This record gives sequence, C-alpha cells and structure tokens, in this order.
Amino acid sequence: MIMGLAAPDRQNPMIINQDGRMTLMLLDAASMYFRAYFGVPESVTAPDGTPVNAIRGFLDMTARLVSARRPTHLVACLDEDWRPAFRVAAIPSYKEHRLAPGSPDAEATPDTLAPQVPILLDVLAAMGVACAGSPGFEADDVIGTLAAAATDAVEVVTGDRDLFQLVRDEPPIRILYIARSVAKLEILGPAEVAAKYGIPGGAYADYAALRGDPSDGLPGVPGVGDKTAAALITAFGSLERLLASLDATEATRTLSGVSPSVRARLRAARDYLDVAPAVVQVRQDVPVRRDLRTELPSAPRDPEALLDLSDRWGLESSVGRLLQACESVRQASDHM
Repeated sequence: MIMGLAAPDRQNPMIINQDGRMTLMLLDAASMYFRAYFGVPESVTAPDGTPVNAIRGFLDMTARLVSARRPTHLVACLDEDWRPAFRVAAIPSYKEHRLAPGSPDAEATPDTLAPQVPILLDVLAAMGVACAGSPGFEADDVIGTLAAAATDAVEVVTGDRDLFQLVRDEPPIRILYIARSVAKLEILGPAEVAAKYGIPGGAYADYAALRGDPSDGLPGVPGVGDKTAAALITAFGSLERLLASLDATEATRTLSGVSPSVRARLRAARDYLDVAPAVVQVRQDVPVRRDLRTELPSAPRDPEALLDLSDRWGLESSVGRLLQACESVRQASDHM
C-alpha cells in the first residue's frame, strides 16, 4: 500500500517535510535518459571509450531526486511501444515526425544513445530498482495505471506535459517536471496546472486536444490556440461537454458565449475531436505486473552483476551515489 505524503515546501521545491509517510516515485525513463544524453557530454565514457553519458546522467538525476524527495518506493516506467498502434490508427500523424528515416516504426534515436539503454536497464535490475512496461503501450500509460492504483501519494518525474492530466489532490499525485533540469524542477498539482494554463486542474488532456501539440504530432483545431482552448475548457468544464453543447445547438448554429468563427472551426474539426481524446488521454488500465518489488533497495539485488557492470562501463561513482541515496532513505524510514 502506498501511504500519504506531506505537502511540499513551497519555498524550496527540492525538499519535502519528513513525517514518516511513504511515497511512490514513478520515473518516465525515456524522458529522463534522453535529457541525460543531451545534458551530459559524450566525452563521459567507459574505460573502452564507449559513451555512457546517458547512463551516468540518468543515475545521477535519480540519485538527486531520491535524496531530495525521499520516496520510499521507486519504479522506472518504460516505453514498450513508443508509438502505439491504437493511437496511430486514430491520428496517423501521432509522433510521425520522430520516426527514423526509412523506418515504419522505429524512433529516431542518436546512434550513441541506443546502445546505452539496455545497459542502463541491466544496471537498474542489478541494483534492485523496479522497472515496469506494458506491451503495446507507452511509459505514460504505465505511469497512469500505477498512479491511479495507488492509495496514497505519488510523484511522477517527467519532462512530458501530457502527464499533467494525472494530477489530483486526494490521494495526491504531483508531477515533478524536469524540462528545465532536475535542479530547476517544477512541482505541479491541480492548483499549479490551473494557474499555469488557466484551466481546471484536471483538464489538461482536453485542453491539449483542442490546442494540439506539435511535439507529439497532434494537429489540434486549426485557429484554436492556447487562450481560446483554455477559455473553452473553462467555460464548458470538459471537451465532452463542449461537444455535447455543440451538437445540441447544431440546428440553430449558435453556441452560448462562443463566437461564430470558433464554432465554425470546432464543427470543421469534429472528426478530429471525436478521436483525439483516445490519443491524448493517458491510459489507466494497462496490464502491469502487480508483484513489482518497488521498495527502494537497501542493498544491490545482484551485487556481482552490479560490480561487473560498474567496472566494465566505468559507473562506480554514479552507481554509488544512487545506492547511497537509497540506503539513506531506507535507514531514515526504518527509524521512524
């Protein structure tokens, strides 16, 4: 069972109150290792000269997050399918711009990043850090499923705005948004999402469907930008209610409080709006192992394998920092 979390200190978002309660931290692994790869120079290499910048950066980022946020449970969530067929069937442009040249399904990934990912997963497994994925689904869907099932506090580490839709107050789900870096992370709950976008705190998915998202290849409604999308979602409460009102007024061609030009744009984009929610909304019902050992490791699960990996790839300092951070949190929780 995942227990409660004290409210974060607003003056220093990297520190939380320590009250002995438990927190599940969910890592958007691909978001993190891509940012680590581009944030740490390729001159960071293994003894044989192989770049390990993404691995070192990921481990160091995680160590810093564990030390600062002090979760008691940790899961690295994985993209088993970065561009799921059900989303592409609904909107063919979904992430299309990220396809590797000449490939129908492979994501364009830097040549020196791709080989680092399986090594990173081997390191996490040897350390005892839980990893979770679900065939046919993105990490977002795994995160959504685990977060929805949690009975108390969850913190989601990501650089992806799509996950803003998961925020809730009870039991609390907070997004640790690392788009600018771990050092400059933003902590977002319903109030922060509402203030940032001018929408109801849980309505980010509907807002994104209307506005579109070029980073995911979502076209949105042509001519409906941030302000109009926010105004529509605020006025109607949800995309579903907006479309129901649009349908109810089809005969009169009027919609209270909405200009004729915006009405025309919504009606012209109705086919898109019918399928967009299935693409934008994070799934919360995907098959994920329920027997994951999610507790922070107090010692490596496979010390021999971890030692071999650390020696071969020159990861001793980064592995040590993450193990030390986990051990510190475990010891503190054991004494509460």
